[in-house]
Amino acid sequence: MFRSYREIFQTPGTKGFSAAGFIARMPISMMGIGIVTMLSQLRGEYWLAGAVAATFALASALLAPHISRLADRLGQSRVLLPAAGISVTAAAILLLCTRLGAPDWTLFLAALFAGGMPNMAAMVRARWAAILGGSPKLHTAFSFESVVDEICFIIGPIVSVSLSVAVFPEAGPLLSCVFLLTGVVLFTLQKGTEPKVRPIDPEEKGSVIKLGSLQALAFTLAAMGVIFGTVDVVTVAFAEEQGNKVAASIVLSIYAVGSCLAGLVYGTLSLKAPLHRQFLQAVALCMVMMLPLFFVSNLFSLAIVVFFAGMSVAPTLIVTMGLVEKIVPRSMVTEGMTWAITGLGIGVALGSAVAGWVIDGFGSQAGFMVAIVAGVLAMLIAGLGYRSLRSAHIRAISRAEEAAVKHG
Repeated sequence: MFRSYREIFQTPGTKGFSAAGFIARMPISMMGIGIVTMLSQLRGEYWLAGAVAATFALASALLAPHISRLADRLGQSRVLLPAAGISVTAAAILLLCTRLGAPDWTLFLAALFAGGMPNMAAMVRARWAAILGGSPKLHTAFSFESVVDEICFIIGPIVSVSLSVAVFPEAGPLLSCVFLLTGVVLFTLQKGTEPKVRPIDPEEKGSVIKLGSLQALAFTLAAMGVIFGTVDVVTVAFAEEQGNKVAASIVLSIYAVGSCLAGLVYGTLSLKAPLHRQFLQAVALCMVMMLPLFFVSNLFSLAIVVFFAGMSVAPTLIVTMGLVEKIVPRSMVTEGMTWAITGLGIGVALGSAVAGWVIDGFGSQAGFMVAIVAGVLAMLIAGLGYRSLRSAHIRAISRAEEAAVKHG
């Protein structure tokens, strides 16, 4: 199985940018939970901690596509360092304002600018697309990066929370800033693998999100993000009701492990079904895997359910990125990938909020219904957008075949 993964790293420079991208990606999973942990300790108000963290998450979701668009237009090395520098500076101001007891509005303002960090997951995938575009190895590369994403979400929150509790409250967000700056510097120093800036076709002006096929992907991932956000919140509440709140982190890790394993296996498969069909099948599997939540009665059964539910996550993200690489113009691929990931992030934030409201009013067991409904919604959106996605994918394949004949 691992032979496929060894092959993608035979190209010079791939190990370097992937490793640097891993470091730079850690803040995605560390900063939000770090802000909550820090503010809850120093200010003692969970509503404030959650609201500031939500401001950061929403700003990240809205600003990241525009940063990626600039990276497509100007080149990664010209955009990433300034964006990371502004984000880290704002995060440092947030930590300072928290420590000095500054007014609440300063925390929200600082979190807003801190959310301007570049989406490094999309930047890394854009490099793989530039190197392996048109090769079956790109599927394996995207699979590997999806596994790396899951690893970040397994270890990032644990490290961030542990440092903020054991060392000092600002330690988690502070390390997140160090990871971002270090990773971005190492990433941008590697010029040899940076995607070339491609000329912009007059028909490609404006944002790539105007494509109906990309909208179908982004909205479907938003619904799936609601599932992820719901599972996180409901698991914590359910574990607390079961008298073992610490076990929530173990259950959530099992969720991520299921996704990791599925991603590793999926990356070695050579499936004949077209990507648009694989996408619909993956979303359908995700919906089906939510249904057993009806029958969860204890932490052990919850762990089993989320393990198998997690197995639908990585394949869906892998196929999504493969479709984006195909249907989006080459000069806009980073922005396209970022929009897809942005949909996921917005869904996570929405899922967390809705699940929290349902839990407060009806209990944790009722919270599982949010995930089930979101699974059905994701399937409906994917079904409605399937024709647009299929047409865009077929056109992309035709263009690729014409280009191959022309240059062959």
